Order: sequence, then structure tokens, then C-alpha cells
Amino acid sequence: MNNEQRSTPSLRGSWMALAGLSAIFLFEMLDNSILNVALPTIGRELHSSTTALQWVTGSYAVVFGGLMLLFGAIADRFGRRRVMLIGLVLLAIASLATAFVTTAEQLIAVRAVMGIAAAMTTPGSMALAFRLFDQESLRVRAITLISTVGLVGLAIGPTVGGLVLAVAPWQVLLLINVPIAVLAIIGIRAGIAADDPAELHRDPLDIPGALLATATIVFALVAPTMFVDDGAGSWMPWAMTAAAIVAAALFVLRERSARHPLLDLGLLARPLVSSGLAFKAAAGLATAGLSYLVTLQLQLAWGWPPALAALGMLPQVVVLLALGPFVNPFVERVGIRRAAWMSAAAVVAGLAVYAVFNSLGYVFVAIALALVAAGLRMIGVVAAINVLSGLPKNRTTIGAALTDTTTEVANGVGIAVAGTILAALFTGSITASGWTGRQVAEFQGAATLGGLVLTAIAAAFVVFGFVRSHRAGDTEEGSTEDAVTDTAAADRAAADPAV
Repeated sequence: MNNEQRSTPSLRGSWMALAGLSAIFLFEMLDNSILNVALPTIGRELHSSTTALQWVTGSYAVVFGGLMLLFGAIADRFGRRRVMLIGLVLLAIASLATAFVTTAEQLIAVRAVMGIAAAMTTPGSMALAFRLFDQESLRVRAITLISTVGLVGLAIGPTVGGLVLAVAPWQVLLLINVPIAVLAIIGIRAGIAADDPAELHRDPLDIPGALLATATIVFALVAPTMFVDDGAGSWMPWAMTAAAIVAAALFVLRERSARHPLLDLGLLARPLVSSGLAFKAAAGLATAGLSYLVTLQLQLAWGWPPALAALGMLPQVVVLLALGPFVNPFVERVGIRRAAWMSAAAVVAGLAVYAVFNSLGYVFVAIALALVAAGLRMIGVVAAINVLSGLPKNRTTIGAALTDTTTEVANGVGIAVAGTILAALFTGSITASGWTGRQVAEFQGAATLGGLVLTAIAAAFVVFGFVRSHRAGDTEEGSTEDAVTDTAAADRAAADPAV
């Protein structure tokens, strides 16, 4: 089947495929957020330590981020649709296994398998969305639609999680993935044709590069928790930190010398690519760190029940949903590069508000959630478009893998930083009910320090992205602005039945 037969002329004509691809992004974003509100409940029922509780969410991010580039390369060679369908079956099986979990270690293992499934499904979804259409405007609209569904999942995750916990066990939160996986399988099988062998890569896989990339991510995320568990006087945390640095250096050397590298480092030097990834990193750090700290603060420090804590996250939901119709008009007015750094700056501002004013009451927590949500709603579209616009057309799969890898690693780092600082400053078990006044004060100090550290890191990424985006060449700028024009034109034509 050739490309002309494979592409579809309209969004309506490809609704089955878009439903399947949207379901994948819904799983990715919903899974990131839905468990956060259940962490205290999971900790109590599974008798888990603070570090184990941190890895209930961190293991997924580590495996997902570490393997995404590898599975993106595999999909380019053996078929994006085929690898995606296998990953969806694995996701359904792993989610069903949650019903039999009795220990924190078992849950961490299940979450790791779910991370593998996510790494198999997510990178190819953006590439498949590009395959559906020949027109750039329709491609941008399709990506906007898919990312919107994912952001809705991120927004409603804590609320849904809290409401479910009020009437059902926490395992139900992961069993939700089963019907989502089934929907995705149906949509992709019915709406997307099998890969044309002529369009697949024949270059050999860079297995050493993939192993080094995975090792770098894992070592970098494990090292902070070991400093807390073993102390700075132990040799293990320092050895883990050194291993992360060595693995990163070896990865760079490997990719520069390999005939067929896993990741062409030259692509990262492109201004639009590096700026887009920097903005995604800032948003991932802020979103994950803020959600982790706010959830624990509402339920444990302030004593809110799960259902009320879920309602406390509503400012995030309202802003994400309300700003949807204003994304394209805003981008058209200010330009995609300015929209990218402005939205990333809003995310950092929201995190800073939480870090400085969270002890003054819920009003400031709500303002922080709203600011982060406003920035995230925009970044979810414009940063990805920046990255893809800055890459050659035959590198969109690796571009999608890069953006998602950046987000997942940033999420893991955000939780790791917040969790490590909290574990270092908090005495006793964080999951125990009935905190003393001293423990509440310790949590407050940890939340403030963790928020400030994350704000500083995220701000550094935004500044770097701002500088890089303003060094973009005229060619890159022109192609990106054309994409914005195409988006606006497509929006104006949305009422046309032909579209």
C-alpha cells in the first residue's frame, strides 16, 4: 500500500485512528497523575517506606524514559504499528496483574513492566499521526487533538483518583488502563494500515548506545535516594553518581563514533530542537514535583480526606480544559517561539508561588496549580511542534521519542528531587497518620526547599531554551511560523465539511 492510499484527507475520515492514538496519550498522561493522590493509601496498605513509595511512581518513569529511544529505533525498523500493538497487549496484562499485588516491591515491578509497555507505544504514536496526513496543517491539528486528550488525562487524574478511592480500592486506578488499552488496539488495527516495508529502516540497531542511555538515566535517578538511605559517608551513593557520569560520557562517545548511532547528537544542536526539549524538561520537572508535594500536603500535612484532596486539584483541571480554545489564537498572535518560552515561564512562576507561599493557605496552592496548568496547556503543543519543525521530515519518530523521553525523565527527576529532600528532612514514617506538630513543620520546610530547588532547575531550563530559540536560523523560523499559519488556517476551516 503506497503513501497516497495510506493517507487520509480529513480528521473526520481518520477518527478511528485518532481515537486509538489519543487513547495511548490518555494512558500516558493519566497514568502519570492518577496514582499521586493514592500514594498515602498505597503506603499504608502495603506498609512501604518513603523510598519505596517514591519508586512506585519513579520506576515507571525510569523504565519509560530509559527505553523509549530504543523502542523508537526498533519501531522504525520492524514497524511502528506492530510494536505499538505488542506494547498495548503488554500494558493490558500488566494492569490486570495489579489486582494480585500484595507488597510495594510487587507494585514497583508491575509499574516497571507498564513503563516498558509505554516505551513501546508512545514514540510511534506521533509518527503514525504524521503518516495519516499529507498536509502540514492537518498533521498539526491531529497532534493538537491527541495532546489535548493526554492533557485532559493529566488534569483529571488526581480528581478521578480521589473520587475512586472514596468508593473502591486503589488497585482500580491501574485497572482503568485495561479498557483504555483495548480501545487503543481497536482504533489502531481498524484505522491505521500496516507499515510499508519500503518505509522501514534497515540500519542495524545501536544496542550499546541504548544500554548506555538506559544506564545513565537509571543511575542518575537512583543516586539521590541512596544519599538519603545510606548517607553521604557511604561509598555507594558516590559510586552511583560516578557511574551516571561515566555512563553519560560513554554514551556521548559512542553516539559520536558509531556508524549508525541510536541518537544523532547533531540533531540536538539545532536551536528549535534544543529549545523545545528544554521547555519540555522545565514543564515536566514543575508538574511532577508540584503534584507530588501538593498531594502529600493536602492529605497528610493538612489532613484532607482523598476525595476532598482530589477536589483541591480542580484548579488544574479547570484551567487545562478552559484554555483549550485559546491555544491556537494565542500562538497565532504572539508566534510559536514566544508562546513556547512564555508558557514555560508560567510553569516556573507557578512552582515558585507554591515554594514561597504554600504555608499561607490553600489559596496560594490553587494559584500555583492554575499557573502551572496554564503553561502546561500551551507547552504540550508548541514545544513538540518546535522540536518536530526543527528536524528533517524523516526524523519525526526520533523527535517524538526525544520529547517524550525528556518529559518522562524530567517527571522522574522532579519526583526524585522532591522525595529525596522530603526523606532527608522528615523524621518518622511519612505514611503514618496523625503527624505531630514537629513533623508538620518538617514537611513544610521540605516542601519549601524542594519547591525552591525545582524552581531553580526549571528556570535554568527556560533561560537556556529562551536563548536557543532566539538563535534559530531564518530557515527554521520560517518553517515554524508556516506551521502556525497552517494551524490557524485549519482552525478557520474547521467548520467546512470537507475538512
